[in-house]
Amino acid sequence: MGQRTPHLKPTRGDAYQEVPRPVGAMARDLPSAYEIPWHRHPRFQLIFATRGVMTVDTRDATWMVPPQRAVWMPPKTEHRVRTAGEVHMRTLYIEPGAARRMPRDCEVFEVTPLLRELILRATELPIEYEERGPAGRVMRLLLDELASLPRLPYSLPMPKTAPLEAICARLMEAPNEAATLDDLAERHGTTARTLARHFRRQTGMSFAEWRRRARLLRALGWIAEGRPILAVALDLGYDSPSAFSAMFRRELGVPPSHFRSAA
Repeated sequence: MGQRTPHLKPTRGDAYQEVPRPVGAMARDLPSAYEIPWHRHPRFQLIFATRGVMTVDTRDATWMVPPQRAVWMPPKTEHRVRTAGEVHMRTLYIEPGAARRMPRDCEVFEVTPLLRELILRATELPIEYEERGPAGRVMRLLLDELASLPRLPYSLPMPKTAPLEAICARLMEAPNEAATLDDLAERHGTTARTLARHFRRQTGMSFAEWRRRARLLRALGWIAEGRPILAVALDLGYDSPSAFSAMFRRELGVPPSHFRSAA
């Protein structure tokens, strides 16, 4: 189905927190390079975009959210949202009692075609929809579909102690950084074995896995902004677009061009 224009409803999340309904659905279009600053909500939140790529940060991790993916955010979790390219954000706010089958931690979900249409329909409904009528059935089906979604590896855990915090910040800023673990250890006055142990302990990933995931998430944002695949591959330190595309397919199961067309 094509993009639909929702009824005029509030475009601030605060307006949906005290609504006497289990689900609130908000539509908000955001420009490129826009930031919704750090904030939190008393409800669960599903952060989804039908167009564009969002970066969602918490104090513990970063999630890159391309179209047809969504971040599940637990209540009272401080987070911010940044856009890469124009973003059509469609957000659900779900009261805890209606989310008993959902995870208690942040997750990234695959958004099925059915869920996408249910979310779009939900944003068109009145903020205080009729729970016993068709609107209520839409929301109940939406919650059923949410509970069945698979989880996806789009998060990037961020360490909190030195020197890993500084190392990871540098790798996020310069994803084409070619330094090895030995190079980084020497630079920070420690050993590669010590760094490797701390990486695994603090992020649950090896250094190589973390850097590959960081590059992948950065690539998603650049692709959504319209950068050529060749430029993205070279900017990430790959020798050729084919090597970059092979990594991309291995990690996500689709080629980089999939996210350009979806954005």
